[in-house]
Amino acid sequence: MTLEILTADSLTPFRHGFFTRRGGASSGIFSGLNCGPGSSDQSDSVRLNRARVADAMGVATDALVTIHQTHSADVVTLDAPLAQDMPKPAADAMVTATPGLALGILTADCQPVLFADTVARVVGAAHAGWRGALSGVLENTIDAMIALGADRAGITAVIGPCISQQAYEVGEEFLESFLAEDPEFMRFFANGAQGKYQFDLVGFGLSRLRQAGVKDARWTGHCTYGDPARFYSYRRSVHEGHADYGRLISVIRA
Repeated sequence: MTLEILTADSLTPFRHGFFTRRGGASSGIFSGLNCGPGSSDQSDSVRLNRARVADAMGVATDALVTIHQTHSADVVTLDAPLAQDMPKPAADAMVTATPGLALGILTADCQPVLFADTVARVVGAAHAGWRGALSGVLENTIDAMIALGADRAGITAVIGPCISQQAYEVGEEFLESFLAEDPEFMRFFANGAQGKYQFDLVGFGLSRLRQAGVKDARWTGHCTYGDPARFYSYRRSVHEGHADYGRLISVIRA
């Protein structure tokens, strides 16, 4: 099966893609294009999957850069591939203006967000789960791009496949963590069943991007939880009793 790559016109002419799970070498619960070395999948399968992604992006495997994601607001600025024999930096976003570098974000329900300033030729990629989005990873990514010469008003941001509000049930404690930051955040929650709430992660992400000055911010419209044939989902794996789950990759090349 060939790779399935979702793209956004607003990120052109930069080569990019939100990769689905189709077309990979992994099997079992990881069946497809699992690109997460932190999973319990066979390491050879993950390496082959990542090599296929690098090839699709037109770069060498070492130029496809991923980081050690920790649900933080930390951003790293890159001007060269990471050393293969060194630990990956702990961060949840990357920016670069170096041609030929491909920034890759791993997700399985969280928001993968790709950024581009086509005039300044600066790109970024962020992993924005609820913790990272609440603590400012999207705003910090924009600031890091500006430090490389990007213009705030010229930055485009696209949120890739992630969990939709319909599938994102949360409890009272989760809600309170948002309201403690800003009572206005209540607008991102809908009443759910049995005293639970449904959280609009995408709506929250888009709001943060637009408030940060990104005029062109959008979502691809794909829910990871609701489409098991195309996407991995952490929450779905828990509901189905699986011991682990695959990771999707989203990439943009400078």
